Amino acid sequence: MRVIMTGGGTGGHIYPAIAIANKIRDRSNDSQILFVGTKHGLEKDLVPKEGYDIRFITVSGLDRKNLVRNVKVLNDYRKGKKQAAEIISEFKPDIVIGTGGYVSGPVVKTAAQMGVKCYIQEQNAFPGVTNKMLEKSVENVFLGFEEAARFFKHPEKHVVTGNPVRSEFFTADKAASRKLLKISDDDFVVLAFGGSQGAGRINKAMLDVIKKYNDVPGVQVFFATGRFYHLPIMNELRDMGIHIGDNIHIKEYIDDMNDYLAACDLVVSRSGALTVSEITLCSKPSILIPSPNVTGDHQTFNARAISDKGGAVLLEESKLSGEVLCSEIERLENNSEAMDKMAEISGKCAPVDAADIIYYTIIA
Repeated sequence: MRVIMTGGGTGGHIYPAIAIANKIRDRSNDSQILFVGTKHGLEKDLVPKEGYDIRFITVSGLDRKNLVRNVKVLNDYRKGKKQAAEIISEFKPDIVIGTGGYVSGPVVKTAAQMGVKCYIQEQNAFPGVTNKMLEKSVENVFLGFEEAARFFKHPEKHVVTGNPVRSEFFTADKAASRKLLKISDDDFVVLAFGGSQGAGRINKAMLDVIKKYNDVPGVQVFFATGRFYHLPIMNELRDMGIHIGDNIHIKEYIDDMNDYLAACDLVVSRSGALTVSEITLCSKPSILIPSPNVTGDHQTFNARAISDKGGAVLLEESKLSGEVLCSEIERLENNSEAMDKMAEISGKCAPVDAADIIYYTIIA
């Protein structure tokens, strides 16, 4: 089976594509898989690390603030469709699977027009513009959240799968991960991150968390700032006169997220669809802070799918401060019964093996 995977920009679109590709590779020994992305997205780094070939096309996203710039967007789209057609003609895929991000638009649309079977996977409870536009061109829409169905128009195409998560999250073990990361079994561990790009407001609030827990015995804080924010955060801590203790671990980016999620007791993060899926798969209590700067406020929809059941705390960014975040972390740290209940509910919200469902659907 020859497959083109397309999707990109952020890890939230790329990692599901990788999870699906890995499942196809594992199930079908004769599969040949090619990724199509852009040179500007994280896919240019993440995909080759997984051992897959990737080709690039020219495409850019809509500019909702400066409509004049969308003339370039339209020209890029036309150029991207032409490049996609050349790649499709050369590779001759049996199927094309898009996982979102503007790069998937011209690839899936062109493939469908060329008679190739196409599928899309929507991670969020509120779907992105690209996937809504592509629905009529594909065989099936794989939904990460059942709540997304009402925003599409062809229910006969919908398959609720949950979000595809890489296999290492299914086998993640707390004790083994703590041993690997050299964390004591008795420590209270907080893991904080703002998605693959980082999040300025969460980072700002985390300065107070670091100040509160710096050098506190029995507590470990792991904090991924995002590459763009790392140096400013380190400089600000220096200006605050904080000498970072051995229990505070500040990173630009976490590649082996499965081990850090498995090892922690509490997660502080945005509520991107893939993040929520990984948190629940690891049965972790979380403080979810949806980004208000996303289409359709979809991160709030994602967070509510867990928080409304009691598996997470939803904290609106407008109410976020260092003081509020410290207070919420401390409240949960001192209430093991509440943490255990949140962990149980979180685990019940976890997706099944979505990649498996997707694989058996496309080969049916």
